[in-house]
Parts: sequence; structure tokens; C-alpha cells
Amino acid sequence: MKQDALAKWIKFVIAGVGICGFIVYSVIMPRFGAYLVKQDTMLEKNVLPWLILIWVSAIPCYGVLVLGWKVADNIRKDKTFSYDTAKYLKWVSYLAMADSIFVFITHVIFLILDMSAAAVMLVIIIVVFFGVSISVVAAAVSHLVIKAAEIQEENELTV
Repeated sequence: MKQDALAKWIKFVIAGVGICGFIVYSVIMPRFGAYLVKQDTMLEKNVLPWLILIWVSAIPCYGVLVLGWKVADNIRKDKTFSYDTAKYLKWVSYLAMADSIFVFITHVIFLILDMSAAAVMLVIIIVVFFGVSISVVAAAVSHLVIKAAEIQEENELTV
């Protein structure tokens, strides 16, 4: 696959994820909160803080999508192995880790304030695991891109 086509596909996927995320964050989660309140009115005081948590945790996710878009631009421009690409990937790593820590700490606070159930912690741990995994993979790929950029610079100087 040529880099132009690859960049277009990456951007297509990023746009799709962004649209799906918008639907989940703006439609599905509020409706799910309303459904929970209908099932148990005692949960009404907890829905808004949970929605705020979810919406705030979406901010780094969309930051990652913006950085992914920039990486796709670099792929299109044949700058895949550049320090800019490595920098974008490093920021993906930072955002994913920060979001994971934020979600975990906020959930612990919700548990202490009796605004969550211990069973929800299992879901939170899975979400945090995926976030940390994305962070580690992005950091590793960033490191590899830096190494590739260094090799590319050496080869350009040799020729």
C-alpha cells in the first residue's frame, strides 16, 4: 500500500473513531445514565458526576486522534521516520497514561464517596489496562521512530 493511500485510510479510521466517540459520549452515555435513574432513583445524584468524568476523560482521547491525524499527515509527506512523528507518538503516550491515571483516581474517589460500586472497579481496571497498554505501545513506537530517524539521517550523510 502506498503511503498516500495508507495516510487516507488512517485518517478515515480516525474520523470514524471520532464520530463514534462523539455518538457514545453525547448520546449513548447520557441515555444510559437516564436509564439507570429510571431503574433506581437513588442513582440520580451520581449520574452527573459520572457523566462529567466520562466527558473529561474524552478530552485526551480526542487529543490522541488529533495527534494520529498529524502522524497520518507525516506518513503522506514521507516523513514517517521523523522527530516530529516521534514527538506526536510520545504525546499519545503521555495523554493515554494521564487519562488512565485520571480515570482510576477519580473512580477511587467515587468509591470513597459512595458514588460507585466495587463491581464497577473491574470495568475501570480493564479500561485503565487498555489505556496503559496504549501508552506503553506509543512510547515504544516513538522510541523506534527516533532510532529510525537517526539511521535515516546517518544514511543521508553517508550518500
